[in-house]
Amino acid sequence: MQLLTFNLNNPSRERAERQLSWLASRPEDVLVLTETAPSEGCEFLASRFETAGYRVVFPRPERGERGVMIVSRLPVDGPVVHFPYLPHRGVSVNVMTTMGPFDIIGLYVPSRDATEAKVERKRRFLEEAARLMPSGATGARLVIGDFNILEPEHEPRYPFFKPFEYAFYESLMSAGYLDAFRHLAPTAAEYSWVGRTGDGYRYDHAHVSAALADRVQECLYLHEPRTQSDRLTDHSALAVRLDLTPAERLQVSDPTTEAVLSESLF
Repeated sequence: MQLLTFNLNNPSRERAERQLSWLASRPEDVLVLTETAPSEGCEFLASRFETAGYRVVFPRPERGERGVMIVSRLPVDGPVVHFPYLPHRGVSVNVMTTMGPFDIIGLYVPSRDATEAKVERKRRFLEEAARLMPSGATGARLVIGDFNILEPEHEPRYPFFKPFEYAFYESLMSAGYLDAFRHLAPTAAEYSWVGRTGDGYRYDHAHVSAALADRVQECLYLHEPRTQSDRLTDHSALAVRLDLTPAERLQVSDPTTEAVLSESLF
C-alpha cells in the first residue's frame, strides 16, 4: 500500500489543474491533501476525483479556515476519530487490508504567529489531538499530514518554537507511534518547507503504529512540486510505502481525462 501527503496551499483553479495532472500520475492508493478550503481549486480537485470513481472525504471548512481532503482508490469507512475542535483539520478513514483494518488519520495543524489568539488556537488543537489519538501500541494506524511542528531534535533548532509544539511530537511517540521517516533515515536532514531566507523545516510527517514498524518499506520527501519551475505548492510531498495489501481496490479512471470530458459536454 502506498500513501502520499501533499499540501495543496489552497490552489487557484489554474494551479489545481496542474496539481491534478501530477497527483493523477502518482502510484499512491491514498492521498492525504492538506490546506484545503471550499474554494474553486479544491472543489475542482474533489469533483474530478469523484467523477473518476475515487472515494473523496472532504469536510468543507468554514470561510477563512483550512482543512484536509482524503482521496482514495480503496473503499473507505470512518471516521476513525472525531475532532470536535476544528474538525475539518482532523480527517480519518479506515481501509480494509488482507491483514485486517488499517486506520489513516490525516492532520492539518494550524499555523500560528506571535499573537495570543493564534498561539492558543494551535495549542488547543494539538492538545486535543494528542488526547483523542488512538493508541499506537495496538492496531494498524498511520497519522500523516502537515503537522506544522518539528521534531525535538530538528536541525537547525529554531528558538521561536514553543514547548507545546514539541510536546505533540513526543505525545505520538509516547502513545506508541513511530516516525516513519526517522525509522528509515535516523540522521538525514530533510525539509518539507523552506522559508524565504533559506531556512528549512520538516513540517510534514508520517507516524505509524508499533505493529507497522517492520512494514515501513519507504518514506521519502518528493521535492519536485516545490522546487520545479512550475511550482505546484510551497511544500514537498511525503510518500510512504507499507507492506500491506488492500483487500479491495476501486475501479477508477483517469481524473484528467474525466475533467476534459466533463468540460466538453457543457
